[in-house]
Amino acid sequence: MSAVLYSSSDRIGVITLNRPAARNAVDRELALGLEAAVDRLEDDPEVWVGVLCANTADQAHPVFCAGADLKVIRETGSAATLDTERGGFGGFVFRERTKPIVVAVDGLATAGGLEIVLAADVVVATSRSAFGLAEVRHNLIAAAGGLFRLPRAIGRGTAMDAILTGEPIDARRAFNLGLVSRLVEPGFEVLDEALRLARQIVLAAPLAVRASRRVVLLAASEHDDTLRRVSKELLDELLASEDASEGLLAFAEKRVPQWLGR
Repeated sequence: MSAVLYSSSDRIGVITLNRPAARNAVDRELALGLEAAVDRLEDDPEVWVGVLCANTADQAHPVFCAGADLKVIRETGSAATLDTERGGFGGFVFRERTKPIVVAVDGLATAGGLEIVLAADVVVATSRSAFGLAEVRHNLIAAAGGLFRLPRAIGRGTAMDAILTGEPIDARRAFNLGLVSRLVEPGFEVLDEALRLARQIVLAAPLAVRASRRVVLLAASEHDDTLRRVSKELLDELLASEDASEGLLAFAEKRVPQWLGR
């Protein structure tokens, strides 16, 4: 079964993260699949808008995306295989594109999962969703854009609180802070609402939509290349520390880490 699904109709391309048993965590297959799906979206002149969602079937507690598959990092000592050359983490977070993508979130979007959400253009979520950057709990940092995109979305103070504690922000507060554009009740309604929004965007002039999106992003991204480089360097330093092994082992053993600070 493919880790990422793609379909299109009525000028809308739908991309689905499809690793529900692994909480839709990003491994190499998902990263390549998500990049390929965005390629299809961008290359098809008949598709003007994308919708990104996740398969949460049979999950007792829905998870849109749990971020990096920590098993991969524990086994390899690196997160490199979770990146692609053009897209960065998940093949998506730094992917240059022209067409807007609406992300439909039902459940938890944490760590790299939130970074994927932040890389989309508009967020629709269910009231049972939550958004967090939990990397500090595993001796990691949100090096895929979360450390500079979350403060832009919700403000520096609130973002710093969430980043340094690793505590998630519930959907209602995320809506009030401006991270979430539209809030709906749990279930399949989130995809319905995302598709409704996408159809509204389709009704607008596509060239004007793309130009407007570009200006909005340029206004906020003046120093992104430097921030991305520094984030990557700091993540590499953390992965080389003694606490890196302890953090990943504690996660695997489902226990509280015993940090050494070195």
